[in-house]
Amino acid sequence: MTPDRFFSLLLALQSRPETTVAALADETGVSARTVIRDLNWLRDAGFPVLMRRGKYGGVFMLPGGTLDAARLTPREREHLTLTGLDEEQRRGLGVEPVTGRALRKVAGARPSDDLLPIGDLVVSDNRPWFGREPEGVTPARLIGDLRRGVRLRVDYLRPGEDAARRTVDPYGLLAKGGRWYLVADESGEPALLNLQRIAAWEPLRAARRLRPGARLAAVAAELTSGWEAKGDFTVRLLIEDYQVPRAERILGSRMSVGEPDGQGRTAAVLRCRELEDVRQLLQFADTVTVLDPPEARRRVRELARRIIDHYPAD
Repeated sequence: MTPDRFFSLLLALQSRPETTVAALADETGVSARTVIRDLNWLRDAGFPVLMRRGKYGGVFMLPGGTLDAARLTPREREHLTLTGLDEEQRRGLGVEPVTGRALRKVAGARPSDDLLPIGDLVVSDNRPWFGREPEGVTPARLIGDLRRGVRLRVDYLRPGEDAARRTVDPYGLLAKGGRWYLVADESGEPALLNLQRIAAWEPLRAARRLRPGARLAAVAAELTSGWEAKGDFTVRLLIEDYQVPRAERILGSRMSVGEPDGQGRTAAVLRCRELEDVRQLLQFADTVTVLDPPEARRRVRELARRIIDHYPAD
């Protein structure tokens, strides 16, 4: 939710006894689905907002509810818009951890049923398990140039290759799975750049040129969903039933699981970007059987043989 839309919603709800999702969508310039998502966020955060569906439905504040945004500082306004980030990631962007104070300022009095605050019941930590401290460019170093709205010339590293010079039009930053990514357009096409691979960058004098109507959240969602679903090379598997939960945890959305065959095994399909990705299956030893394609079976056999040769018998 952008700061402008956040405060537009608050103002609309405070200035009229009742409104509709359609009216809020027209006022904020987004879709009705986006308005519903934003209203759900406000309600979950403790704001006295009620949505009623149906012919006589609408959106309104509960009696006695107040939404006082006037007392928020600029930093608090920025903080409230950064949903989904934990405190460490917010500090990395230079945003002070003021969620509780800011929410109390805006939400006013607590509900009459004296419910416990959501902020006291939920803690967020987006770092991956056993993850090392990230290297490369930090979001705090990059955020200043992003806020200026200019194009960037980036030296981007790829494994085993020299840095490639790329000119991008940035939308902003994405925090996902404990890592930070730069979401940008490159030659008019969306691109996702891992900050750990940015060796250097320089801001250009030209203003960024984004695709008409494109916004950070939508472009990030497009890139990440496509990245997770992409897999030009598919491998059919049989997995021992007891290993299925572990395989799902490790391989994630790259693997689609079928029904058990009743003989202790389950069929699955693994989406790979290239043949070499079958290395991921070695950790399951003989509890996973590669059915096809034949080149995947051959590569697994070759890798297993190399491991045996690497550890000769004593």
